[in-house]
Amino acid sequence: MEIADLRREYALAGLDRCDLVEDPFEQFRLWFELNARQPSGEPNAMTLCTVGPDGAPSSRTVLLKGADRDGFRFFTNYESRKGRELAGNSHVSLTFHWYAQERQVNIQGRAERTSREESQEYFNRRPRGSRLGAMVSRQSSVVPDRAHLEALLQELETKYAGQEPPLPDFWGGYLVRPTRFEFWQGRPNRLHDRFQYTPDPAGGWRIERLAP
Repeated sequence: MEIADLRREYALAGLDRCDLVEDPFEQFRLWFELNARQPSGEPNAMTLCTVGPDGAPSSRTVLLKGADRDGFRFFTNYESRKGRELAGNSHVSLTFHWYAQERQVNIQGRAERTSREESQEYFNRRPRGSRLGAMVSRQSSVVPDRAHLEALLQELETKYAGQEPPLPDFWGGYLVRPTRFEFWQGRPNRLHDRFQYTPDPAGGWRIERLAP
């Protein structure tokens, strides 16, 4: 198999200016809910890109856990690589790739920590195993082997038997406040449809078509 010969034509739909609503938050909601009705995939899976102190980018897949007029929320370990990079540079990008609709959404913005109360509220909603896992993992640090992690998990299961695991100080949420949206629809011959939303100095959002 030649990687260079792998190719897929996108022909499900087009995207015109008249198809877009004026509010990018609402446009995101419409596309997200359509994808969420699909039988497979994780509609809230998004690629988060951060930038380190040396200017080098790093990316990973995280899960969107809230979206409203304030922005987009996810939760993680503050001591992880992404947490350390966000502490030094709050500029981020988020990318959703929804294969079933041949669509992507890219969001640029700045990330800030959520309140401790909001982090606690979401932490309490997680399955017990996920809460204990968050307490075990010093994310991005070097560990000797998997057995080490499983031993730590067993210790915590014993320690907190019959009681609720507490929210770790090193774990919580981020809110990404968008400064730019881009909505992408795959088209034949790689002549994709792309529209960006940027803040309009006069108020609202400016919507512009971009070359593919």
